[in-house]
Amino acid sequence: MSDSEEQAEARQRASYTAEKIQVLKGLEAVRKRPAMYIGDVSNRGLNHLVYEVVDNSIDEVLAGYCKRIQIILNKDGSVTVTDDGRGIPVDLHPTEKRPALEVVMTVLHAGGKFDKNTYKVSGGLHGVGVSVVNALSETCEVEVCRDGQVHYQKYHAGIPDADLKVIGKGKKTGTKTTFMPDSTIFRTTKFSFDVLSERMRELAFLNQGTEIVITDEVTGKEKAFCYKGGLISFIEYLNESRVPLHKQPIHVKAERDDVEIEIAIQYNDTYIENIFTYVNNINTIEGGSHLVGFKAALTRTLNNYAQRNKLFKKENISLSGEDVREGLTAVISAKVMEPQFEGQTKTKLGNSEVKGIVESIFGDGLAAFLEENPKVGKKVIEKSLTAARSREAARKARELTRRKSALEGSSLPGKLADCSSRDPAQCEIYLVEGDSAGGSAKQGRDRRFQAILPLKGKILNVEKARIDKIVSNEEIRTIISAMGTGIGTEEFDISKLRYHKIIIMTDADVDGAHILTLLLTFFFRYMKELVELGHIYIAQPPLYRVHKGKQEHYVYDDDERDQAIKRMGGNGVSIQRYKGLGEMNPEQLWSTTMDPEQRTNLQVSVEEAIEADHIFSVLMGDSVELRRKFIEDNAKYVKNLDV
Repeated sequence: MSDSEEQAEARQRASYTAEKIQVLKGLEAVRKRPAMYIGDVSNRGLNHLVYEVVDNSIDEVLAGYCKRIQIILNKDGSVTVTDDGRGIPVDLHPTEKRPALEVVMTVLHAGGKFDKNTYKVSGGLHGVGVSVVNALSETCEVEVCRDGQVHYQKYHAGIPDADLKVIGKGKKTGTKTTFMPDSTIFRTTKFSFDVLSERMRELAFLNQGTEIVITDEVTGKEKAFCYKGGLISFIEYLNESRVPLHKQPIHVKAERDDVEIEIAIQYNDTYIENIFTYVNNINTIEGGSHLVGFKAALTRTLNNYAQRNKLFKKENISLSGEDVREGLTAVISAKVMEPQFEGQTKTKLGNSEVKGIVESIFGDGLAAFLEENPKVGKKVIEKSLTAARSREAARKARELTRRKSALEGSSLPGKLADCSSRDPAQCEIYLVEGDSAGGSAKQGRDRRFQAILPLKGKILNVEKARIDKIVSNEEIRTIISAMGTGIGTEEFDISKLRYHKIIIMTDADVDGAHILTLLLTFFFRYMKELVELGHIYIAQPPLYRVHKGKQEHYVYDDDERDQAIKRMGGNGVSIQRYKGLGEMNPEQLWSTTMDPEQRTNLQVSVEEAIEADHIFSVLMGDSVELRRKFIEDNAKYVKNLDV
């Protein structure tokens, strides 16, 4: 190091003093780093603001004081949430010497949910709640009805405009919050009615008998949710497009050591397990101790029941977890006083004591149900035994494939054109419809990091197939081999993924849309983690080539086409409509659809797993009526699809 470099470093060390440490007071930290509190500043974070306000109302539901919640997406872009709970307290806080409402709205980690005498259990992960919403809003207004009076306070960017005041009288109780998200913080300030609706439906299922109404004043849409059946209604909704093995869902509810457990399950005629878990109304997408306890109880109880009633006949068999969960739809809801969350997204329950409580409560409840309903028990065991046999056949099919690959000296499919890089983070694979487009893609690609796997025809609809049939399908087996992860809950290993970008590239016609849906169904059902972690993409090839002389534009919809024609002057403009990928030569395919500098890919995500499950089961299942209704309701949103 030179003298000048040493002197510069010494100056830097000397200048790093206490005055350089920035202290953000009040809600400044939230506005400075909003993603730390709500995840991000995109649509997801924006919708999260609504969840935080609604969570306060749900806490009143859990405490037994709230029956109705209303959400209004106002015409001016703001949101109003109203409940009929007790109303946030307005008396002076003993230590802060300000009204409790103002403390709740302006101080992080302030609220009744930290006092177990006020709320035994509460929703929301971090307790930052409505103060964060206030901080990230241009304006926020709160009206509280309690003690015969209506109290009001307004805030700008989390700071009160004036002291709390009484603006009227009222006999009812409750809280009304209206906030306008800050457009200088969020990339978009347009709330998603559909995404919010799905969360409100979920909350209505989880909080039996609570009415939740959501209205969009811009579009006139409104949905009202209220389920007197609670989790039983939830199961019936999830299985709406499936044929149940037994008419009534099995329902178990009990409390032990201050932990309340409620579970509803129902078997159906599909081959896919569907389990949704919640803790204090939070969707624990990574599972946790409550899920572990449920799985252990299910496997043990069904094996014990089958052995005790000699349902295994002469077979020397023990059912595995996967066997007993085939065709199972389950919802597990736990109410825990002090939940500990862990995992990648902080939505995995870590409380070890909950495992034993769930295992005991559900094991006892299921055993009692089976003894009282032997016909249902027999059907479940028969389905599980068939699953065990097909899983054994699938294992043999996989072993055969592995031995064949070893003999041929390669575990990769022959038609895969692999890339030269061996760093999965740098590699991407195109799943291409047809040999013609596959040939163009192979010639046009960048061989260093782009692999091409042409697919012949439509793959198997996995929604209607057992695992042995799935792994015997040549096209699916080819995809599994190329990915390298294996499939199924016991074999899938994300660390073995060979390509961090999996790009589906199909024609913009009915067949292409069908192939895309079949592939997405396969990934969602058997490699779900690839979808959840953002590894799946959909290529967006152009629909038109608009050219005049040396001018040339590739455009992706009719509006872009018309704009391009207008820019070129109209007369003498030629338009080429691409009906299939095979119509493009390798150079065109590269420049429009495969060049990372030019292309547009849509990343597939699962923000609403319940709705995704429902849509896949409707589109790919056996219910013709539900599929027809879905198509009729959504046909108006389809663009640029060749029939």
